[in-house]
Amino acid sequence: MSSKRILITGAGSGFGEGAAIGLARAGHEVIATTQIYPQVTALRQKAADLGLGNLRVQKLDIRDPYDVEAALKFDIDVLFSNAGIGEAGPVSEIPVDLLRNNFETNVFAPLNLAQKFIRKFIDEGRPGKVVFTSSMGGLFTPAGFGPYVSTKHALESLAEALDGELRPFNIKVQTVNPGAYLTGYNETMAETAFRWLDDSKNFNKRADVQAGFDALIGVPEGQLDPQEMIDAMIRIVPSDTGKFRNVVPAAVEQMLKESQQAAWTHTV
Repeated sequence: MSSKRILITGAGSGFGEGAAIGLARAGHEVIATTQIYPQVTALRQKAADLGLGNLRVQKLDIRDPYDVEAALKFDIDVLFSNAGIGEAGPVSEIPVDLLRNNFETNVFAPLNLAQKFIRKFIDEGRPGKVVFTSSMGGLFTPAGFGPYVSTKHALESLAEALDGELRPFNIKVQTVNPGAYLTGYNETMAETAFRWLDDSKNFNKRADVQAGFDALIGVPEGQLDPQEMIDAMIRIVPSDTGKFRNVVPAAVEQMLKESQQAAWTHTV
């Protein structure tokens, strides 16, 4: 596998930061982008401390049109679309504006950025690749996390459509689908529901919602070591071949297959 020029969004923390550092260590030219300037400063210092001259850090808020236009000046081989936010809580009562905002960041903004880089690849007559960070939640819906995972369901569908549309242009599309890794993302996402859930107004009660979160992410199976996923990203993102959908770990892939099969016999 040859060295690649890779732009990563959402590299200010978690999987994105770990993958950016790991890909640079593997010899790739990495443009790690973050949403806000303090993250730029922090990651630049980490790159300097690690002696990674091939890890460039830039600000890219994927919903900022000026940031997007600036990012398009980079010549890259791979767009690793990793940035996202999470809203949690019962779909039956979540304020729709919060759900709409989650879709803007997790679906519409990534598609807009991908479209622009895809057009650049095509206009320049060269191959390219787009990798989206989806989720295990893009393939099933646990109660309490419906707002977030609905955005990943949508992203899965868009990625699958892009895969078919772009094959004639030699542009590859993949998703990476992390299980419940302990990066802090799931834990802080769970907190978002409690800024609007009110026991005096909502029929979904705060204690019940918290118990649901604890059952999913408060157990060892919900707190996996994120290095496993980061290592998978370092392997998958620059690869010349591979599966369209990449669920990690294998046990979660099997669980998702069983869950999808069970949907055909689910009764209400």
